[in-house]
Amino acid sequence: MPRISKAEAALAVDEPVIEGRYAELDGYTVGFETHKADLDPAPLFAGLPQDRCQSPHFGLVVTGRVVYRYPDHDEVFRAGDAYHAAPGHLPLLFAGTELIEFSPTEALERTMAVVGRNLDAVKASGAHVGS
Repeated sequence: MPRISKAEAALAVDEPVIEGRYAELDGYTVGFETHKADLDPAPLFAGLPQDRCQSPHFGLVVTGRVVYRYPDHDEVFRAGDAYHAAPGHLPLLFAGTELIEFSPTEALERTMAVVGRNLDAVKASGAHVGS
């Protein structure tokens, strides 16, 4: 049975607002995320259908809280909650939140390709993510 721990997962993102460690297990990406600052990353999803994340996620909130916003409602998850975020959401992240999240790798990679381009454009402009 494949397995991974946070300590073993590769550090892929180390920014002022987030540290992310990720590994691929049998078609799913496991993400260990630590959110260092409040963040509304909605602008980074521009260019995706409805300008929203198109990857589903299953996860566990270890500490803190996360909000997944949909066109018609919000879902709030707090420490100890297991959750499913369906495609078509926008996350709202808070300082001190730690998540363990499982996402289908192909869907996540398609979404993150757009997010990455948008992030590069923000950085090139001298602005900050979420500003």
